[in-house]
Amino acid sequence: MFIQANTNGRLHPANEPSLTPLNRGFLYGDAVYEVWRTYDGVLFAWEEHWRRLRASAAALHLDLPFEPPRILGEIARTAAAHREASGYAGELYVRLQISRGGGPIGLDIALADRPDFVLLVQPCPELGAEKARSGLRLSLARDLRRNSAATLDPAWKTGNYLNNLLCLREARERGADEVVILNLAGEVAEAAVSNIAFVRDGTLVTPPLQAGILAGITRGLVLSSVAAQAGLAVEEAALGAGDFAAMRECLLMSTTRDIVPVASIDDARFEVGPDTATARLKAAFGRHARRYAAEHRELRLF
Repeated sequence: MFIQANTNGRLHPANEPSLTPLNRGFLYGDAVYEVWRTYDGVLFAWEEHWRRLRASAAALHLDLPFEPPRILGEIARTAAAHREASGYAGELYVRLQISRGGGPIGLDIALADRPDFVLLVQPCPELGAEKARSGLRLSLARDLRRNSAATLDPAWKTGNYLNNLLCLREARERGADEVVILNLAGEVAEAAVSNIAFVRDGTLVTPPLQAGILAGITRGLVLSSVAAQAGLAVEEAALGAGDFAAMRECLLMSTTRDIVPVASIDDARFEVGPDTATARLKAAFGRHARRYAAEHRELRLF
């Protein structure tokens, strides 16, 4: 799969080196990032993701010298280059990472020279037809817990993903597709790269932000409007593994795949299929995304 890159305005294939080894994102994970996707060729939820990017940067005391119009222009250039190089005309995944820059080796942020940005554009990942039909298999992480908001806050979307990576590794070792990570209190937090929710008695139940999770853009849209369009009430509540048996359905929420059905978490089983609340929610989210695309033609990439 061809991935188009753009480093500080220079277009190049993503497998071509473009940053100094002294870049602090590489050395220390001293970076923030966001991921967008397109619907009908339109960059979805642009402003929501940009606001979260700025909030993550502010938490790291990282000044962003890049204004939205410039980055939008660079995204459009990179998407056009991807299409020209690959011939791919489907929906796109767009990743923007901004690091504090390079400079002498050392942890002091005063050593950084200037922020760098790297854009990556590739086809938007699709859930296979079989997984979409049968649902994902999840497993609880047992070796590690979600890092505390008092240490490295999961609400910051940074270049440090070791906690997620190692938890996912454990679940995959047991044959699962994804992981469910608990916080230090033993409450359900999130999956490796997705928020999690359940359906109980016609209500969508999901962990609160205070559980130590990323404020997912898809999660926010679902809670604020899309769930109601699907006929679901919403509830944010602390949940433990002991609550799974009372849940009728389970689902993941993420930017790239929106709503994904979950068939099981270890021995707990959930309903999956076309007549479920999860299916209604996915359909409602699709309608929301298409309306957004129709109303924001200025964000069209192709």
